[in-house]
Amino acid sequence: MRPLLTVTNALADRTRLRLLMGLREGELCACQLIELVGLAPSTVSKHMFLLRQAGLVESRKIGRWVYYRWPGRAAPLRVRHALKWVAESLTDDPQIAKDTKHLARLLKSTPETLCRKQTRKPVSSSSAPATRAAARWRRAGRVTSGRT
Repeated sequence: MRPLLTVTNALADRTRLRLLMGLREGELCACQLIELVGLAPSTVSKHMFLLRQAGLVESRKIGRWVYYRWPGRAAPLRVRHALKWVAESLTDDPQIAKDTKHLARLLKSTPETLCRKQTRKPVSSSSAPATRAAARWRRAGRVTSGRT
């Protein structure tokens, strides 16, 4: 029963479904997936870990690049059925249609270009504390070291 629960839990998240649907046409680099869903690399990495754990995606690493794809015919039957069901269920979804158009634009850039773009994103110039804990310390009049 545990393998089935792992698959269903992995599918029970909107972002993970968007990531899966992004991979339906072929392999993508983590940088491309990050741009597709517009989330932080660590968040996308966690989502991809859960999808990999469920067997819904496979990954390979080449140097610093990680590529993801749907599993092949050797995947367990429950995984192949789940992926087919997801693809059929979401073909008319407006968010998936939007993501498909966005992905087509993203594929015009190389993963290297996207990665460089992601690492150059400006850091917020806000003086707001980075965490709730830091905010509580500041309100209490305690000094934070800049690290939270």
